[in-house]
Amino acid sequence: LKWAQRKASLYFTIAVSDLKVETLELTEKKLVFKGTSEEGGEKKTYAVEFEFFAEVDPKAEGSVWNVRPREAHFHIMKKDQEAEYWPRLTNDKLAEKKQPISVDWSRYTDEDEEEEGGFDTQAMGGGMNFADMMGGGAGGMPGMGGMGGMPGMGGMGGMPGMGGPGGFDMSQLMQGMGGMGGMGGMPGMGG
Repeated sequence: LKWAQRKASLYFTIAVSDLKVETLELTEKKLVFKGTSEEGGEKKTYAVEFEFFAEVDPKAEGSVWNVRPREAHFHIMKKDQEAEYWPRLTNDKLAEKKQPISVDWSRYTDEDEEEEGGFDTQAMGGGMNFADMMGGGAGGMPGMGGMGGMPGMGGMGGMPGMGGPGGFDMSQLMQGMGGMGGMGGMPGMGG
């Protein structure tokens, strides 16, 4: 589990391919997560359980999660959105060292360098709201085995009318730029 924070929220990722969520409980104080994945024909179980450093707000509109093909993303709003940055994710420093928890340096921002707006959650593809999924955020999701994506959604297939595999044709883009001539001083770049 990798995590980062902003003044108002937490963002963490569980990186496991083909993850199927078996247990997901989020309360104001605690996260319980258990999932499985098949790697090389062998079923592996992944689990993490901890109490947060401070309270979170699972009922908030911005508290969402999404399971993608290679990882699960969580964006959870803090209960006290004006408090200082947390020194760690969990309330127990020793327990955090025993769990597979680390800082997500790709999303890390110092508290004094934070800009308005928080995390970019567009990559989550809309996500699922904890309050809706958990009947008000007070419990788990019994019988929710295998949330392997969104059924019937298929792939994006690229952008219609753009041509080429995956929908993007670089030659069309370059032609549309017409007469730009390349970069001067770089051999073989047309300038």
